[in-house]
Amino acid sequence: MTSTSETELWLNLNLIDGLGDESIRRLLVALSSPEAIFSAPLSVLEGIVKPSIAKLIQIGADKSKIADTLKWLKDSNNTIITLADADYPASLLNISDPPPLLYLKGRRELLQHSGLAVVGSRNATPQGLLNAEHFSQAVSDAGVCIISGLALGIDTAAHHGGLRGSTSSIAVVGTGLDIVYPAKNHALAHQLAKEGALISEFPLGTPAIGRNFPRRNRIISGISLGCLVVEAALQSGSLITARQALEQGREVMAIPGSIHSPLSKGCHALIKQGAKLVENTQDILDELKYVPLQKNLNTFPEEQILSADSSENILLLNHLGYDVVDIDTLCLRSGLTAEVVSAMLLTLELEGQVSSLPGGCYQRIKNN
Repeated sequence: MTSTSETELWLNLNLIDGLGDESIRRLLVALSSPEAIFSAPLSVLEGIVKPSIAKLIQIGADKSKIADTLKWLKDSNNTIITLADADYPASLLNISDPPPLLYLKGRRELLQHSGLAVVGSRNATPQGLLNAEHFSQAVSDAGVCIISGLALGIDTAAHHGGLRGSTSSIAVVGTGLDIVYPAKNHALAHQLAKEGALISEFPLGTPAIGRNFPRRNRIISGISLGCLVVEAALQSGSLITARQALEQGREVMAIPGSIHSPLSKGCHALIKQGAKLVENTQDILDELKYVPLQKNLNTFPEEQILSADSSENILLLNHLGYDVVDIDTLCLRSGLTAEVVSAMLLTLELEGQVSSLPGGCYQRIKNN
C-alpha cells in the first residue's frame, strides 16, 4: 500500500456490508480506484451497480471496523494486499473471481513463490498423514510453497511438512485472521504467522461459517500451480478444491490407496478422471513442470528398513500388508495365537512400524 489514506479507502470499500466482490470488481473496472468510486455521484454508481448498492457505497463502511483493522495493521507482521498492488498474486488474477483484497499475517513474499495445494480428509489415516507430511516437506525442499487450509487431518500434516522444508507453507483460512479455527491448530497458526503465512479474504472478526470454507478453496487452488489430493472420500470437501483447480487450469494429482478404504475412493475417482497418479516427489514436480532447487529429494523406499531384526516381526508385517486389518485376520494369516500377535503388534507400534486404529484394527506405516 502507498499510503494510510489509500489503505482506508480500500478498507472502506471492502467492509461495506452488502457490497460483494463482484460489485467491487465491476466498480473498479469502471472507475479504476476506490477514491474514484467514493467520489462518484449517485447517478454514476447506479449505472454500474444496483441502486440499493450505490446508496450503501455513499454511506460507507462501519467506521469502527475500519479503525479496528487499521489498529491490526500497526503490527508489522500484518498487512493487506489489494488488486492495485504490484505483488498481488498474478495467478489469482487469472481466476474468474479474484478477491479484491486479501488480509495477510506473516511473510508476504511467499505469495510470489510457486505453490502446491495439498488437501485431503480431516479424518485421515496414519498413512495418509504421513504421506501428506512427507510429500509436503520434500516439495518444500524443492522450492515450492505448500498451500492448504489449516483444517485438521491432511491440511495440518501438509503445513507441518511445508514448514519443515526449506520454502515454508501458507494457510488460506475461512475466518478473519484474528480468529484461529479450528482452535486445536492455535500453535500451528502461530508458527505459520512466524515462519510462513496465513491469508484470508474475510474481514477481521468473521467467524467460522460453513459457506465460507468452500469459497476459500478457490484461493487455495488459485495461488497454486497444482493440487495434490492425499486422501478423500467420495463426498470429501477436498474434491471441491480439486474441481476448482481443474476449472482454473491447474494440474490435479492424487495419491492412490487401498481399494478397501473409503478414504481412497475420492482419489481413485480423480485418477479415473485423468488426475496424475502420484507415487513419489518427482511425479509431482514433473506434473508441475518445475525444476527443483535441489536434487536430493526424499522418496518412499520400496521396502521399510526395520529397526528390529526379528524375522517374526518381518513376517507379521508381510501378513499385515498395507490395508487395515484386525487381529483375528492376522491370526488366520500367520497361524499365530492372538496373544503372540498382540505382543508383536505392540512392539511394532512402539517402533513406529504400525499404527492402531479404532475397532481393534491395525495399519502398517510406510515411512522414509
